Amino acid sequence: MTNTAVAAIQMISGKDLQANLLAAESLVMQAAEAGARLIVLPETFAMFSTRQQQSIGDKENSEQAVIRPFLQQLASRLGVWLVAGTIPLAVDGSDRVLSSSFIIDDKGKEVARYDKIHMFDVDVADNHGSYRESATFLPGDHITVVDTPFGRLGVVVCYDIRFPELFRLMTQQGLDIVAVPAAFTLHTGEAHWLPLLRARAIENQCYIVGANQGGKHNEKRATSGGSVIIDGWGNVLAEAGRGEGVVMADIDLDVLEKLRRNMPVHQHQRFRIIK
Repeated sequence: MTNTAVAAIQMISGKDLQANLLAAESLVMQAAEAGARLIVLPETFAMFSTRQQQSIGDKENSEQAVIRPFLQQLASRLGVWLVAGTIPLAVDGSDRVLSSSFIIDDKGKEVARYDKIHMFDVDVADNHGSYRESATFLPGDHITVVDTPFGRLGVVVCYDIRFPELFRLMTQQGLDIVAVPAAFTLHTGEAHWLPLLRARAIENQCYIVGANQGGKHNEKRATSGGSVIIDGWGNVLAEAGRGEGVVMADIDLDVLEKLRRNMPVHQHQRFRIIK
């Protein structure tokens, strides 16, 4: 069977860790009960606060971890694969943390981890104005593509989608689905979120599961929502507005294989991306 139901979770996370985890649990359960076997959480789903990233990151890299055991138990209990949004992860000797996305299988095992590579250090015409992720986060240095029962799964995070070379590197390792946890600002998201994701899906002939934050987090921060599932032709299979919720669609690897056979763009490529 090549059909699999996948889901993107959309949240409006805040500064209360337990409230965020309860909201995530409820939405993941909703997706699982509707038949989703692969579920993607948004970026910073557990804590939408820059000031708390280091303290949480210290715990998550120790036996005092709260978020990682929660996610492992949730995946195991529901029998689903989770792409666990992002959580901070401390690095010995650094006052910055990694923004890490764990892939957790249906037995609750962490099978892989992706650390966000591209830092959102930009000026935006919104109430927040200046974003400097590199003041809090260390950039990752590796791509992540793993085998799953649903196909080859890659992960990128938010600002990463502006860098097509990253997707091409994953494609060179074999790629069927890309999970995209994100917290796109309202201003940039309304303009660029969907066009960028559709372009990456079309270029790489892969499914995209984009799980975005989607609402007002405080007086200065608002995110764009629009969590979405896109096929390898660029068709939008399911899409959210703003607010909390779940979007779901079926993916079909046979359809993907037919597309690649009929239009073998990767065989026609004349240049190769080298890391």
